[in-house]
Amino acid sequence: MRILITGGTGFIGTRLALQALRNGHKVRVVGLTNTPAEHENRTLLEKEGAEVMLGSVTHPELAAAATRDIEQVCHLAAAQHEAGVPDSHFWDVNVEGTRRLLQAAAAAGVARFVHGSTIGVYGMGAHGEIDEDTPVRPDNIYGTTKCEGEKLVFAWRDRLPVTVVRISETYGPFDRRLLKLFKAVQRKRFIMIGKGSNRHQPIYVDDLVEGFLQAARSEGARGRAFILAGEESLTTNQMVATIAKVLGVEGKMLHAPMRPFLAAAAVLETTLRPLGIQSPLHRRRMGFFRNDFRFSTRNARSAFGFDPQTSFEEGVARTAEWYRQHGDLS
Repeated sequence: MRILITGGTGFIGTRLALQALRNGHKVRVVGLTNTPAEHENRTLLEKEGAEVMLGSVTHPELAAAATRDIEQVCHLAAAQHEAGVPDSHFWDVNVEGTRRLLQAAAAAGVARFVHGSTIGVYGMGAHGEIDEDTPVRPDNIYGTTKCEGEKLVFAWRDRLPVTVVRISETYGPFDRRLLKLFKAVQRKRFIMIGKGSNRHQPIYVDDLVEGFLQAARSEGARGRAFILAGEESLTTNQMVATIAKVLGVEGKMLHAPMRPFLAAAAVLETTLRPLGIQSPLHRRRMGFFRNDFRFSTRNARSAFGFDPQTSFEEGVARTAEWYRQHGDLS
């Protein structure tokens, strides 16, 4: 197939593009090169045979050119972790960018549009086991705009075959976000904010990529939303302990109370944002210590055979090895 991957120079997009190339597909990538990692990913993708188009999906001309002769769109481009930008940036990328890509895909006669969304659409208020029927209640600008993006995608379902994939916390090779956590654990400088009893259901990137490609080719996935998450439900304490075990680090973990950090983050964000200064603390980024989720993947298993294979410990070991190969860990 001829596949377009937006956000293709990012962490998940690069892994998805590489797997699609290995599967024999022709791959076109739309992405940015704002960071050294994105530059490195672009070079690798071009070396492996992908066509790379630099730019943002917010530009109609680029969206039209990128979808030309494409059979399948995997839409991963998003504003997510940016700090110090106005809320309008998230609306421009996550909503209006998605709208422009949908318009271009429909005009090009694309056979399937798979929209990469997030478990962040559920917010922090969901309790018990979460599935696709759990009400969405986003509680930050990222989750809110991704939720609006989903609504747009489903509004086009009569004109374009669409699927929405809600992605859980993803880790693995090419991920630079968790590198800070690995380094802090290795140097025994990691501080657990709060009790560490909140639960995560992370997914190894290769398992996510396989599920994404399965959803893209499955007729049973058409017109529906699916959660893709790993098999294991782990507390933050368990996640950090596993990373320490893989890295061979022993010793007790340092703990700090949650409330002072949240209060400090609120004050700093409120004070510094109008001045155009990036706050060193962000309430949204502290979700790692606060969010408490358990997900059902029954629908994905039933519709297209989703079956993640990688245990968290095995995935952490592979990730640590990749960091070492790139000189990021000793």
